[in-house]
Amino acid sequence: MKTFISFLALAAMLSGCSRESSPPPADIRPVRAEPVAATQANAPGQYAGDIRARYETTLAFRVPGRVSARQVEVGTQVKAGQVIATLDPQDYALAVHAAQAQLAAANAESGLAQQDLQRFAELHAQNFISRAELDRRRTTAEAAQSRVSQLRAEVARLGNQQAYTQLTAPHAGVLTALAFEEGQVVAAGQPLAQLARTTEPEVRIDVPENAVDDLRSAKTLTVRLWAQPEKTYTGRLRELSPMADAASRTYSARVSLLQPDAAVKLGMTATVGISQDAVPSLSVAQTALFRVNGQPQVWVVDRQAQTVAARSVKLGGFNGQRATVESGLAAGEWVVTAGVHKLAPGQRVRLVQAAQR
Repeated sequence: MKTFISFLALAAMLSGCSRESSPPPADIRPVRAEPVAATQANAPGQYAGDIRARYETTLAFRVPGRVSARQVEVGTQVKAGQVIATLDPQDYALAVHAAQAQLAAANAESGLAQQDLQRFAELHAQNFISRAELDRRRTTAEAAQSRVSQLRAEVARLGNQQAYTQLTAPHAGVLTALAFEEGQVVAAGQPLAQLARTTEPEVRIDVPENAVDDLRSAKTLTVRLWAQPEKTYTGRLRELSPMADAASRTYSARVSLLQPDAAVKLGMTATVGISQDAVPSLSVAQTALFRVNGQPQVWVVDRQAQTVAARSVKLGGFNGQRATVESGLAAGEWVVTAGVHKLAPGQRVRLVQAAQR
């Protein structure tokens, strides 16, 4: 009996030693990974706008009065110098006649003063009058001549005002707005019409602040009309506002059309596309990222050793569910995209699925 008990104790001791000496099973974590691949990324952007004229002139009378005739309508094509509207010229004509009458009287007075000066000059030569009296006559003649010059200028000014009763087109174009009717009394400088040149159309767009640099550096700008999307026009950035709109926080820009045709009409809806040269870039799924002390990192898989190692990366931005990597990775390397928070450096892993992009 004692021999049997001793045998059992010895067997138990040997069994315990065998368990202590055997290595523990390896901790292999199942993970999901994907390869890092280079892609050609563009920086596209499309912004809606409308066709405008580069030169838009607001027209107004230079004198006040009552509109006696309006000879155009909205959309009328006008030539340079063409009459658009006319004010009642009667008051201005009367003012010109009055000034001309005053000028005639001044001319008569000036002529009489000149004759008196000539006679008094002869009397002074004969010592019949003093030098002071001759000087007074000369001053009177000069004042009369100055009065003539003054009234001559006044007649010219009033003549100009009479001519201003006709509102004419300063250049050829199309009338895009009219804000008056016949019989209406208007003030000098009151905006009455909008005249646009049709020779240089352009697109006005509003650009958000994060796209201003892309617009400035864009290699090409393409313009498409909403009414005719099959046509494409080449554009050039002509003007970019230096200040954002207070309400929309966007920057107003003007894009000139380099070769417009008859299909481009003012007021049409257009789309401006921004394209740049394609540049290679790397991206990874956002689920592959984790942070250590605020620094973004990924687990890089050694496919031969089936282990992982942490590596810091520099991110460029986010696009949907992916993040652009500027540095830290190379094309062809594999990174863990699922299970990143259960790994440790040197951890053995097993790829359960390789998600191709």
